[in-house]
Amino acid sequence: MAQVTFEEIQCKSALNRVNVPAMPDMRWSLNPYRGCQHACVYCFARGNHEYLGYNTGRDFDQRIIVKTNLVEVLRRELRRSSWRRERVTIGTACDPYQPAELKYGLTRGALQAFRDHASPCSLITKSPTIVRDLPILRELSTVAECTVLFSIATLREEVWRHIEPETAKPLHRLEAMAKLVEAGVRCGVMLAPIIPGLTDDTENLESVVQAAQEHGAAFVGDNVLYLKPGTKEWFMPFLRETYPHLLPQYERFYRGAYAPRRYTEEVRAAVHQLRERVGLTPRDEQPRQPVGQLQLAL
Repeated sequence: MAQVTFEEIQCKSALNRVNVPAMPDMRWSLNPYRGCQHACVYCFARGNHEYLGYNTGRDFDQRIIVKTNLVEVLRRELRRSSWRRERVTIGTACDPYQPAELKYGLTRGALQAFRDHASPCSLITKSPTIVRDLPILRELSTVAECTVLFSIATLREEVWRHIEPETAKPLHRLEAMAKLVEAGVRCGVMLAPIIPGLTDDTENLESVVQAAQEHGAAFVGDNVLYLKPGTKEWFMPFLRETYPHLLPQYERFYRGAYAPRRYTEEVRAAVHQLRERVGLTPRDEQPRQPVGQLQLAL
């Protein structure tokens, strides 16, 4: 792995209000880090690094911004009388369990804060390292809605090695999910991104959905690859070098940031049929969880 630089900063706020029309239930996000050591070639958050004066390629993978006071600020925000305990999504712009977490423990501290304030959250990761915090997630799940989403685009190791070079094997993620589910933590799989020409065939989609069901997922969400500025400039050279036969298709599909609507609808309809076949739901059909009796330390 290349040398990584950690830049420690003090954040003014921990919770960020977001507006995603496609996901109306997601109104707040929290990211302990900016940049991500997982180095996924398709990561939509690469463009955010330009706001820091860094490039969206190696800087995104190797210059990690660490919000060292995040837990303290989060606890202050959760104590406010105006906080309505809306669900917060952790890891919308980075993986909260990238290797930096082993050094700083900010995600663990954030989960403890949500537990202590009985405030709901969800979390998105590609890392089996999350199992380390299973006791906290179990406790949090007894006092507030808590959902963990494991991002899995493919089970094909040859493709995985190219598109997510610094992540754990997809099978290891599924095994971690099974451990969380067994402990009572609600989990699901995000089949994302679905990459045209690489992971959009029925065999790949079916293998991920089936594996999700076998490892205890409560749902499977899906999303087709999009290439916004900052990501596209990094992804297209990768494609040219690794999968040059796909270039003509991508030049047609990605004149803008998104794949053609008809293609997207067809792929998502295929995933929907696969979900129905194994009895899973899409991500937006999440039931409320009852609040338990864990003693709160407010």
